[in-house]
This record gives sequence, structure tokens and C-alpha cells, in this order.
Amino acid sequence: MKKILVTGSNGLLGQKVIELLVHRKNFEVIAASYSDNRIHAQEGYSFEFLDITNEAETSYIFNKYKPEVVIHTAAFTEVARCEENKDEAWKVNVDGTVNVINGANKTAAHVIYLSTDFVFDGLNGPYREDDPLNPINHYGLTKLEGEKAVRKTARQWSILRTCLLYGVNPHMVRPNFLLWVKHSLEEGERIRVNNDQWRTPTLVDDLAFTCIQVAEKGQAGLYHVSGSEYLSVLDFAYGIAAQFGLDKEYITPVASGLLHEYGKRPMKTGFHIDKAVKDLFFHPHTLEEGIKRVGEQIKEMETLDD
Repeated sequence: MKKILVTGSNGLLGQKVIELLVHRKNFEVIAASYSDNRIHAQEGYSFEFLDITNEAETSYIFNKYKPEVVIHTAAFTEVARCEENKDEAWKVNVDGTVNVINGANKTAAHVIYLSTDFVFDGLNGPYREDDPLNPINHYGLTKLEGEKAVRKTARQWSILRTCLLYGVNPHMVRPNFLLWVKHSLEEGERIRVNNDQWRTPTLVDDLAFTCIQVAEKGQAGLYHVSGSEYLSVLDFAYGIAAQFGLDKEYITPVASGLLHEYGKRPMKTGFHIDKAVKDLFFHPHTLEEGIKRVGEQIKEMETLDD
């Protein structure tokens, strides 16, 4: 049985990874997060509070459990907040990652590091793994520095970059793009969505499954793991409205510059996923299937709450 530690276990991806892992018998699972446990599953794993920016605390957790794999999902991810709190973002995304790597090296653990399309400048998307890196915001910079630390110092590593993650878990604090669009339209709110940014949206279930596949196989290297459909963020919003039977007339297309968001966003990212398909046998849901799956999961959770 392989011991696996999941950092950031309360996040969208972290919760989904734990949800899948607890149904497998070949892993001893340790979930770790900075905040109170929000994982829906009541058993099948251990939970630890962990501030990855605290070197001693991180070292203690690795010494206590001696994991053979760590899926490092913990991160400071909001672009605007990263711009407003640059030191804190660096502390979490760079220094925290170094602490995780150092802990992992003590137990010879395989580090699976989650990264982002925002390591690219968005001028020539969609991107392959070996395309030039040039982040245009602080979030992207810190994630790139985390990648560099993994490559340079981790004994065994995998880097999985992803793009515009969407999905649902029973206990969520921050909505992702799909849930924001769905909730806003259900409430009859008019929303403004950029019409000039392009992505390959990724269902969190697909990414979580791939994290576990990499952990099981010990597959090393850099991979782009996202949906296969390259489309505008606006078309993604329209697809969400259509799937849930909501009025897309409440969606107003606008140029990114008119949204006055704090921190630049790359205009055209998205990924070519050929390498992941070939090496990891990665086959993501179509966008229509992914949105439908989220809708089914929401209904299941509503049934459990009744």
C-alpha cells in the first residue's frame, strides 16, 4: 500500500482527489490543509492541519507519515489577490513549494506539482509543454518559480499544468467560473464576460483522475492536462447557460480591458494535450459532457441535503 499526501485538500482539486482516493484500496491517504477539514468523506483518510509556509510544520508532517507520493495542490491562485498580496503569494506558491519538496526529499517521495496555463503570456496559444514561458502576472510568475524549484531540487517529480478548472464539491468556499455563471443567471443577474480570451476548460474530475494515475504509475515529467476543446471564455459561458436551460441574454460580451480586473490575464492560452494522451492515456470529457456531469453532481448533492 502506497502512502499519499495531498496538500490543499480543501480546494476544488484537493477535495476531488481525496474523494476518488478513498475508494481505492492501494493508497493510505493523508489530507492536509491550512483550514478546517471540508472533505465530504467521513472515513478512508487521515486529516492534518498544514501551513506549507511553515518549514518546521511541513517537515513534521512528512516525518510523521513518510509519504511515498505527494500531490501538491495547495496554492494562492486568485490573480487579483496575488497582485495585491505579492509577498504572501510568493510565500505560499514558491517558499511553500520548496518546503514541500524538502519534506518529500527526506522520504524520497514523488512530487506531483500542479501548475497553470498562466505561466504563458497568451500571445501564441494553445501551448505545448516545451513552448517558451513568459508569465504576465504575479500569480503566473510564482507558479513558474514553483515549477523551477520542482525541476531543480525534487528527487522525483511530475508537473501537471491545467487550464480554467471547473467542477463542484459538496463543501466549497470559492465558486469557479461555471458555478458563478450558473448561479448568476439563475438569480436573474446580468453578467459581463470577456469575449477575447481563449482557453481549454478542464473538468476537475478529469484532472483529479490523472493525478492519481500519475501517482500509481510513478510517471515523471511535464504534462499539459486540460480539456481538448479550444474556445472563448464567452462561448464557455454560453455553453453553461445552454446546458442548464438558462437565458444567455443575461450575458453581456465585453472586451477584457473594459472589465478593469486587477492584474493582467493572458489572452489566448489553452493546451495541446497530445503528450498526456500518449503517455498517460488521458481522455478528457467533452465540454458538453463535463458541464452535464457537474449538473448531475449538483442534483446528487441537493438530494443528500434534503
